[in-house]
Amino acid sequence: MTSKIEKICEEKNIKLTKNRRIIAQVVSESDDHPSVEEIWSRVSKISPNIGIATIYRTLKIFEENNIIAKHDFGEGKIRYEEINEDDHHDHLVDVKNGQIIEFYNEEIEQLKEKIARDYGYKLVDHRLELYVVPLEK
Repeated sequence: MTSKIEKICEEKNIKLTKNRRIIAQVVSESDDHPSVEEIWSRVSKISPNIGIATIYRTLKIFEENNIIAKHDFGEGKIRYEEINEDDHHDHLVDVKNGQIIEFYNEEIEQLKEKIARDYGYKLVDHRLELYVVPLEK
């Protein structure tokens, strides 16, 4: 089965080697925000000969072509996720356990547009990351 990333690469005429296809599938199938090392671990189970340098190069190509997003949640490693134009979301980052929770809030969406307008701008994009700790019970 062809992953969403593979389909986008084909539409953008990005060369897809066998290794790039495997990396694309792993990232597309991820329901978390994997780091390079986590992607490499998953890719190695499919094709142990793919090196971490190939993964770095491939992720860079995907990022430069706006196929994946790179995130730095302040934990000392970069994380990646597939860009889905139809699924905007923001992130809650639990600083105690590293859990990343995706959320959407219509009030925030309206407020960000209002803030941009109040300053004389039209909002074209944004990222919101809220760093949290669990409430004391």
